[in-house]
Amino acid sequence: MRLQGGVLTGIGCGGVVRQDTTLISYSRYEMPFTLADIFAAQHRIRGVADQTPFIPSPFMSANVGHDFMMKMETMQPIGAFKLRGAMSAVMALPDDVQGVTCCSTGNHGRGVTFAANRRGMKAVICMSELVPQAKVDGIRALGADVRIIGTTQDEAMYESQRLCVAEGLVEISPFDDPHVIAGQGTIGLEMLEARPDLSMLLVPLSGGGLAAGVAMAAKAINPDIKVVGITMDRGAAMYESIRAGHPVEVGEYPSLADSLGGGIGLQNKLSFQVCRDLLDDTILVSEEDIRHAMQVMFYEERIVAEGASVVGQAAVLAGKIVPNGPVGTIITGRNLDMSIFAKIMTGEDVQIGDLTVKGKRYGI
Repeated sequence: MRLQGGVLTGIGCGGVVRQDTTLISYSRYEMPFTLADIFAAQHRIRGVADQTPFIPSPFMSANVGHDFMMKMETMQPIGAFKLRGAMSAVMALPDDVQGVTCCSTGNHGRGVTFAANRRGMKAVICMSELVPQAKVDGIRALGADVRIIGTTQDEAMYESQRLCVAEGLVEISPFDDPHVIAGQGTIGLEMLEARPDLSMLLVPLSGGGLAAGVAMAAKAINPDIKVVGITMDRGAAMYESIRAGHPVEVGEYPSLADSLGGGIGLQNKLSFQVCRDLLDDTILVSEEDIRHAMQVMFYEERIVAEGASVVGQAAVLAGKIVPNGPVGTIITGRNLDMSIFAKIMTGEDVQIGDLTVKGKRYGI
């Protein structure tokens, strides 16, 4: 897929026409998907899950020599960006739907439950044994029926799909749903509206709903902007799928960036193809890179953030990305185990499953 004279073309693409900052038409495969859908999602979530702060990082700006902006999705009512996509999808459901289900590594389940509560619907959230207990407890506290299924997110996803048939629920995919992608795309709209001069966006990459939505919105407004997906180097499903040319299964492992874990689904219809076609690059960061970035966020910015939230900073600090202009990233969530966070901040070793992340005191 490529831009030619303001028109985005490519196999399976119905065409994109850009006039100033408005994308007129974008249709893919059997599911038409347009920038108008992102604007419609913006309307559905307005006043609940939008307009989070977009603030500069003095430390990172000094580090890269350009403005480094942070979209603070930690300020969402559920503490994570996932509320945007979940609200967009749940609010679009017809009135006769009685309940919803999803698989989740934590934040999507919070978002779906929050949105379902607003509509008076039942929410059944399927999660694997790898999900941190703090995230499980947080979803239960919102009133969801949480079911722990298997050791991988793929197993949790299969259970969610089974519930659609067995209990008549509607599944809300964490990433491969047009309304979810559109909801996440509203972040891109807000970032480019606030800073149209951004040259690069650093986007945490997991199942690709966030990266797909943000890339679609950003490149519609500015075709020259670079959008880079960043993920951990353990079980990076979208990263490996893009390199293989099709969705693949990967192992799932404990990580400080647990929100980025899980597969993308072998039958992925939307997020894989959009990420493959629109992301300019995908980059891996190590657990040590993530630990250091979490410390930077806390000691330099006084911000508590999940490991998944800081992969943009991690990639820059590790020298894996060198921005040549103003850059923006998304601080995606703050729902983490605070006992682990405390150990990271004090330089202790952290045990996550069978993984030991060696500690290091900040500034030493």
